[in-house]
Amino acid sequence: MEKQKNAVGRRKEAVTRIFISKGTGAITVNDKDYKTYFSLVYLQNQVERPLKAIEASDKFDVKINATGGGVKGQAEAAMLGIARALVDLNAEYRPSLKAAGLLKRDPRSVERKKFGKKKARKSYQFSKR
Repeated sequence: MEKQKNAVGRRKEAVTRIFISKGTGAITVNDKDYKTYFSLVYLQNQVERPLKAIEASDKFDVKINATGGGVKGQAEAAMLGIARALVDLNAEYRPSLKAAGLLKRDPRSVERKKFGKKKARKSYQFSKR
């Protein structure tokens, strides 16, 4: 059995489990090709970014299990997970991935709604009289 590495990527409410092994460059998300799962080109590019950063687009097979959140969050979670799995696979990839900013977890998430407000910060219309 070839050695397979796995990692977890998170973004907003999305969680992705990444399984990476030596292969031909096939990327599948929830048993579908990533180009059908992420129909928007910029989301496909997000998923490809870690592999392009180390110039190994056709050297690894990536299997992704994505749950929660929306497609954008899942794509960005997959990006982080792939980068983490690559570092786990070979520590020499770390400097180039870090320089591309792919090893940082994006901490931004939705702010909670406050009472007396319409949304987190939006208020109801003010009436003086």
